Amino acid sequence: MELAIFLILSMIGIASALNILIQRHPIYSALSLILTFLSLAGIYIQMQAEFIAVMQVVIYTGAIMVLFVFVIMLLNVKAEERVPNKLIGMRYVGIPLSLLLVTALGLNIFQSFSGQTLRVSDVSTSGLTGNTQSIGKLLYTQYTLPFEVTSILLLVGIVGAIIMAKKEL
Repeated sequence: MELAIFLILSMIGIASALNILIQRHPIYSALSLILTFLSLAGIYIQMQAEFIAVMQVVIYTGAIMVLFVFVIMLLNVKAEERVPNKLIGMRYVGIPLSLLLVTALGLNIFQSFSGQTLRVSDVSTSGLTGNTQSIGKLLYTQYTLPFEVTSILLLVGIVGAIIMAKKEL
């Protein structure tokens, strides 16, 4: 069952990634990118990386893609017009060479990982059961100073953006 879900999510991800390249209108490409991000989040959930999956949805799908869509709508970008291509023969050479490259990379990766097992070690904390709990425990104990410095830098960036956006204070 897990393999079937992985195959479905990966096929959705690959199809939507290809749709990003095929689409002529930028809004449709952005929506396909959102679908790609959501399929990646599903794969992360299957890998039991719930925190990364939630961050994938909240940060990339929620915030960054909304920003992309707003910029596309603000700039009023139209669909790309088809122009006659003078290098039409390159398409017939590029597709087989791309398939050859993907095949060679796949064989190389398969040969390098064959016979080896992958071990994932948990964060060395006592009594924690989940991935999100481990990250939270480390974030608020061992990495408190970098977390606070990052929050101050984000606050300075927000204040700077507000000051630059306003004409008069």
